[in-house]
Amino acid sequence: MAVYTEVGDEELDDLVAQYDIGRVVSCKGIAEGVENSNFLLQTDAGTYILTLYEKRVDAADLPFFLGLMDHLAAGGLACPRPIHGRDGKALRSVAGRPAAIIEFLQGRWPRRPKPVHCAELGKAMAELHNAARDFPMRRPNALAIGDWRPLFEACKDRADEVHAGLAADLERELDTLEASWPSGLPDGVIHADLFPDNVFFLDNRLSGLIDFYFACNDFLCYDVAICLNAWCFETDGSFNVTKARVMLQAYREVREITESEYYTLPILARGSAMRFLLTRLYDWLNHPEGAFVQPKDPLEYYAKMRFHRAIIGPSAYGLDY
Repeated sequence: MAVYTEVGDEELDDLVAQYDIGRVVSCKGIAEGVENSNFLLQTDAGTYILTLYEKRVDAADLPFFLGLMDHLAAGGLACPRPIHGRDGKALRSVAGRPAAIIEFLQGRWPRRPKPVHCAELGKAMAELHNAARDFPMRRPNALAIGDWRPLFEACKDRADEVHAGLAADLERELDTLEASWPSGLPDGVIHADLFPDNVFFLDNRLSGLIDFYFACNDFLCYDVAICLNAWCFETDGSFNVTKARVMLQAYREVREITESEYYTLPILARGSAMRFLLTRLYDWLNHPEGAFVQPKDPLEYYAKMRFHRAIIGPSAYGLDY
């Protein structure tokens, strides 16, 4: 269960009393999620999400995250809006943790994404990129390419415990990525974590994007590359080109992908696979005994990285420029 910090009844009542959202009826921990403590908060006025931000989230980044959600929701994007208290503030403190109450979104995430889900995602991702163009705050990507080498070095000596020869292969791949990483691509605010469990649907129509706590400024097409990896591979590891094609087509109907973005998509996809492989590898090797959340298998992203390394060009994703 992903609740790391419990909230006492009196603390909860005192917190909710700072808002115009009624009185507490119930508050139950939410098992999903790995970074923060989340609760389904029911009052006599409605349903909300209470999030306590744990130690892996830098409190200095919270005004960016909450401000971005406000900005995107005001611009018409389907995403939850932070609830502001009577004093106009959204960020609070409870049980020794920074905290916020967020709108509850109807819907559920797809356990087995279909092409229709991928098309909806592509459209919403482009809408996010467009809506965030005039967001005034900036946050550098804390897991950009310059941060991968230190992560690798922290895992290097034990990487072969996970897979024979993994350390040497990752070092070669990092050398290639660092030498080939593009510059000058269109950039802006990206979500950076648009996995299926962060995208809700109702009757195959996208009802909202959630969990903006990795959002940052980076290449817009890097967000696309993350989604190729997160949505377009099947459980047997095969790449579903139909899903990729409809996602990219739907994205381009809202925001055109430039020629430079199109031709650098394979290296961005390789980089995205490396980023999630390394964070998963670090968590796998440093998993504390008895922890609430089980680490995710890093080899899933090792296979994805090798797929992108082997393709002949961006047409492998089902779309010509």
